Amino acid sequence: MSRHTSRSVAVPASAPLGGKWGTALGGSLLLVGTLLWAVDARAQETDAEPEADVSDSEVIESHGYANFGELMYPADMEHLNYVNPDAPKGGEIAIWSQGTFDSFNLYAFQGVAAALSTISSEAILTGTADDPYGMYCFLCTTMEYPEDLSYVIFNLRDDVTFQDGTPMTAEDVKFSMELFLEQGISEFRVVRSTWLDTVEVLDDHTVKFTFTDDAPMRDRISFAGGTPVFSKAWFEETGQRLDEPSEEPLMSTGQYMLDSFDYNRQIIYRSNPDYWGADHPFSIGRGNFETIRVEYFADGAAAFEGFKAGEYTFRSENTSLLWATGYDFPALDNGWAVQETIPDGTVGTRQAFVFNMDREKWQDQRTRQAVELMFNFEWSNETLFYGLYARPESFWPNTDLAAMGTPTEGELAILEPLVEEGLLDESILTAEAVIPPVNDPGENRPGRGALREATRLLTEAGWEIGNSGYYEKDGEVLEVVILQFSPQFDRIVNPYIENLEALGVRGVLERVDSSTYQERRLSGDFDLTNAGFSMSLEPGTELKQWFSSETAGESSRNLQRLQSEAVDRLIPLVTEADTLEELQNSTRALDRVLRSLHFEVPQWFNSEQWVAYYDMFRHPEELPPYSVGQLDFWWYDEEAAAELEAAGAFQ
Repeated sequence: MSRHTSRSVAVPASAPLGGKWGTALGGSLLLVGTLLWAVDARAQETDAEPEADVSDSEVIESHGYANFGELMYPADMEHLNYVNPDAPKGGEIAIWSQGTFDSFNLYAFQGVAAALSTISSEAILTGTADDPYGMYCFLCTTMEYPEDLSYVIFNLRDDVTFQDGTPMTAEDVKFSMELFLEQGISEFRVVRSTWLDTVEVLDDHTVKFTFTDDAPMRDRISFAGGTPVFSKAWFEETGQRLDEPSEEPLMSTGQYMLDSFDYNRQIIYRSNPDYWGADHPFSIGRGNFETIRVEYFADGAAAFEGFKAGEYTFRSENTSLLWATGYDFPALDNGWAVQETIPDGTVGTRQAFVFNMDREKWQDQRTRQAVELMFNFEWSNETLFYGLYARPESFWPNTDLAAMGTPTEGELAILEPLVEEGLLDESILTAEAVIPPVNDPGENRPGRGALREATRLLTEAGWEIGNSGYYEKDGEVLEVVILQFSPQFDRIVNPYIENLEALGVRGVLERVDSSTYQERRLSGDFDLTNAGFSMSLEPGTELKQWFSSETAGESSRNLQRLQSEAVDRLIPLVTEADTLEELQNSTRALDRVLRSLHFEVPQWFNSEQWVAYYDMFRHPEELPPYSVGQLDFWWYDEEAAAELEAAGAFQ
């Protein structure tokens, strides 16, 4: 394992974004916001002096860090491999968002954050869309750390300014970390509450993070360097809190600034002409648009009509029905707009319905499994999705982290102690990894084998057909209320309900507005609801937010309220893995156990990304594996835009 590639070197670091640890301009502009929505911690203030118990000869100084393998980019890089360094600047790209917004603070539990509300955020470290394990100095020049990672020192750039023109200093870095530790959401604090011993300002441009023994080794550098940096002065002057809604983006250092907005209708972000990092290597060929506009629509159908009419200009499609049948309208026929299918090299998102296991009826795995068996993916894919999806067998689909077949020797070494302690059934040592049943695609009903198995499971769980015609226990009808907010899901949920009814389980579709939907998911007011399990190629402490007993009922990710001692024991083995082999074995073992618990109904995943846009945007011929990058490294073709305008392509 290599954690660095150079000593005593500096690299000019800038850029608005970077793959894993970047800020806000890649395929998802909420990358850093989502990262910190998922990973918070509580500050532990101290007046201790910096320790110097490691000699200079033992300290590594580098321009970046990687838990596994070598960094892809050297300290003297000119630009990222996948950008066009000569991309022109200017023009506008317009996207859409659904629903409403009343705040520009993604980190507040109250309110609905505006789209791209973290677009101005930057962190000390950044990543790239082609190096899955690399983290590079961005707001820093170099970083210093001992082999035991007991601390890390960031040597900050002296030319970084906030969007109000004030300089960024180490005091802002310390303030920002403590802000998240004190006012971050509970799941952040629960997971990382004991990781930091001290955060020390050594001088105006040097900050030191000292870690406790409780901090996982692989998460230390990314935790310290991946936290967005905000202006201490701005927070003090405005009285803004991290846990309260804000009428403007939190003051940070990023390229794009809020230009204008109309609540629930439109937001425009504009490139800062005084952006501190415009000429540095990580910025070359990136952040090319002058403005990024977001148009709001009440629902997906209205949004699609808006795209057809040219009300916005770039659309990421996530509906197979529309992708297969809807893209037949004048703008496409005239050649004004184009469709493009782009391979997706990221870990596939496992779409699913998740059970609320706080409810007694779902605490019996047999009941959950019976309900799971009634979803006919094959028919849904053939009839509703035009064969465009695959069913996810793993929580890490399309990767070498997925459990396959029977356990390997490496997995057995991990699983056997858990079986010996009675935390897992011994069958997991010899059984094939759980995969969803295969049904007849020709009709919407589960196979006879699935019906028989579901009947057996419900009977064993103590359910009996009552006078109501449904399964009952202790006078309670077995009812599944499926919480939704989008009408587009009706065509998926209603056939599933038909199969549940055929089994003898009452199915109910309850559709609510988006705000109520989010509130009820977080409060646990549902039987089944949608979830998208998005894992990473280097799974870390975020696994606690997804699956740990600590976060059951406290996390925006652990919606299923999973509490499993076996899972709790496996998570540290994944997060503390020192080699790729250890990471693979422990992740596969975790994947195998998660699938055996049947706490969700796997739906589908897509190994491609579908985009449509008006033909005035250009991108590098070869896109990186981990980002489409439309808001990051695409650019505007002014001549093509003028031709479209003259032809009447836009409203």
